[in-house]
Amino acid sequence: MAEKQAVGSINSREGETLKYTYPPETKADLDYADLVALDLSLFDSPRGVERLADQLKNAVENTGFFYITNFGLSQAEIDHQFAIAKEVFDLPLSEKLKYEANLEMDGYVGYRPSGNRELVPGVFDNIEVYGFDQFNSYRRRRELPPVVEQNLSSIEKVSRHLHIEVGGKLLRLISIVLGLPEDYFLSRHRYDHKGGCNLRYLKYGARSAEEVEKLGETPSVRGHTDFGTLTFLLRQPVAGLQVNTPDGQWKYVKAHPASITVNVADMMDFVTGGYLRSSVHRVLSPPADQARLDRIGVVYFLRYEDDVALRRVDSPILKDWGSRSRLGEASGITAGEWVKARTSDNAKMTAIYLNHEPQVAGGIKVKNYA
Repeated sequence: MAEKQAVGSINSREGETLKYTYPPETKADLDYADLVALDLSLFDSPRGVERLADQLKNAVENTGFFYITNFGLSQAEIDHQFAIAKEVFDLPLSEKLKYEANLEMDGYVGYRPSGNRELVPGVFDNIEVYGFDQFNSYRRRRELPPVVEQNLSSIEKVSRHLHIEVGGKLLRLISIVLGLPEDYFLSRHRYDHKGGCNLRYLKYGARSAEEVEKLGETPSVRGHTDFGTLTFLLRQPVAGLQVNTPDGQWKYVKAHPASITVNVADMMDFVTGGYLRSSVHRVLSPPADQARLDRIGVVYFLRYEDDVALRRVDSPILKDWGSRSRLGEASGITAGEWVKARTSDNAKMTAIYLNHEPQVAGGIKVKNYA
């Protein structure tokens, strides 16, 4: 499907207008995963919640990946975020490093440069990151790039909407699937409480033909699970994201128009004993017709409030379930402790780049995937 071209504009500074143009979709014949799509406009319709809960149950019992549509953000608001992200990443490296994140202290808040780990001899990781913490009373004041400072209200709006409106609906549906009170997970994911939730801009820089050849089948990011509750990936058309299916195959995740891709993450895996399994996914270099394109992403990581203990939920659905979590039985460590430990490990990149399964917290090891 051809991608529309002229999209989104923002006023970055007086007299200048920025526009974001999405790259064309690949024409390569890729093996795509067959994923469920949830239409969130059904949420307030008769029997809509019941229908969505059934669809969600199917999705989480299959790959842990699914799409949502009609999620309440306009295309212009989404384009706006991609335009801001592009301007941030287009800054000179010396300028971006003024806003560098301290992963072990602050997590992914601020800028993180690429080139930190060698994937194969002579080829390094190509991921740049710029992240935001929650916009609440716990948010630390820090220096921001001008384009971020000038557009902070729209960034906050998207952050809050993805957390409260999108995340809120999905958390209610998960509670229904598990036979819990509808507000069970909502009451543990309040936006205005201290937590590790994170809106993040990503850029996978285009590689040279020589780098692509050296990489071969080596992923840009190894197979891994996310360490929050749910992850929301706003649509971008450069192919590369793959999910590991229940039968062990790697399949591409297609970027459908007007959709958000959602995946289940470790915190939900913990507290349900693996009934809702954190999805294993990885990122490959784009196909040949997109090889020279940068891959910009806008992602929201939904996580429990920091002081919530990660313990098994008392669900009637899970009464005879046992434990099939990818990481073992929930140990009762707090969400804040888990996020801090995982972020600290990510600073070393042991799980996603090196052939290593680190023990990060409470005796729990992070499994390494191909």
